[in-house]
Amino acid sequence: MVTEHASASAATAAAKPDQNSLTCYFQGGYVRLGEARIPLMTHAFLYGTAVFEGIRAYWNAEEKQLYGLRIRDHIVRLRNSCKIMLMADVPSVEDFTEIVKQVLRRNEFHEDAYCRPSVYKSTEAIGVKLHGLTHDLYVLAVPMGDYIDTEKGIPTGTVSWRRVSDTAIPARSKITGSYVNPAFSKSEAMLNGYDEAIVLTQDGHVAEGSAENLFMVRDGVLITPPVSDDILEGITRAGVFEIAKHLDIPIKERSIDRTELYIADEVFLCGTGAQVSPVASVDHRAVGDGRVGPISKQISKTYFDAVRGRSGAFRHWITPIYTSD
Repeated sequence: MVTEHASASAATAAAKPDQNSLTCYFQGGYVRLGEARIPLMTHAFLYGTAVFEGIRAYWNAEEKQLYGLRIRDHIVRLRNSCKIMLMADVPSVEDFTEIVKQVLRRNEFHEDAYCRPSVYKSTEAIGVKLHGLTHDLYVLAVPMGDYIDTEKGIPTGTVSWRRVSDTAIPARSKITGSYVNPAFSKSEAMLNGYDEAIVLTQDGHVAEGSAENLFMVRDGVLITPPVSDDILEGITRAGVFEIAKHLDIPIKERSIDRTELYIADEVFLCGTGAQVSPVASVDHRAVGDGRVGPISKQISKTYFDAVRGRSGAFRHWITPIYTSD
C-alpha cells in the first residue's frame, strides 16, 4: 500500500500557510481566500442552490510535481450539474480546467491537496426557485490528506436515513443542499461507533456510503449498484471500472441487498475524498476474515500508483500542475 500521501502531509504540517492566505478564484479574479465573501442574502447560502466538485491533486516528491486527478472529467460533471440546476453560460470545459490548474499552481502546494470548484446562485433574494436567478463561481484549494482510512479497513453501519431519490433531489448532481442527507447519515454512523455509514435506497437496496460509492466482491466478481439506484455517478467509481478491466477482474452492476454485504468476501468504498477505503465490518459483522482482501489490495495499489503518476497505463488520468520551466 502506498503511504507517501500520509508522510508528505505529516512532513509539511508545520509549514502549512494560514488558510485565509491561500489563493482562490472568486467572481472573476484571483484573490486571497480570506477576502472571498458572499452576502448573507445570497440565494445559494439561503437555499443550498449551488453545485460543486471535489478534485484531488497528488504530490510526487521524486518528480517534484503535483498531479491534478481527472480535472476535465470533474469539470464535465460540474457543467452537467449546472444544466440540471438551470445555470447556463458557465465557462467552457477548457476555460474552467485552466482556472482549476491556476488555483493549484498559484498556491505552490508541495503536498496532497483538494480543489473545490463551485457554481452558485448569487442573486440576493428570498424565494424558493431555480429560474430567473444569476449565478457566479469560485474555485478554492486547500491541503488535504486522507479523508477516511485507506489501509486497515473501517467499521461501517447501516443507518436509518435513506438516500435521496432522483425524484426528490437528483443524486447524480453534486448539489450543495442535498449534502444534508449524507451529513445525517455520517453523524448517525459515527455517533453509533462506526467510521462510516452504509446508506440504503428508498426500496431498501444498498446505495452508497455517506459520500462514497460502494463495491463488494463475491466469488471473485466485483459488484456495484447501478446508477439508477440513486447513486452519484462517481468519477473514482468509473476509475475502479478501468482498473478492474486492466487487472482482468470481472465486474457487474446490479442492485445489492443489505445482507449481501454480511456475506461478501470484500467490500470497499471509493470517492475523491475517500479514495479507496476497504471496509472491515458491516453492522458488527466482519467482511470476509476482517482483513483487507486481495482484490481490494490490488485495486488500491493500482489506484495510488496511478494518481501519483507511477503508472503509464493511467497517465491519461493526471495533469501536471507545475511547468518544467
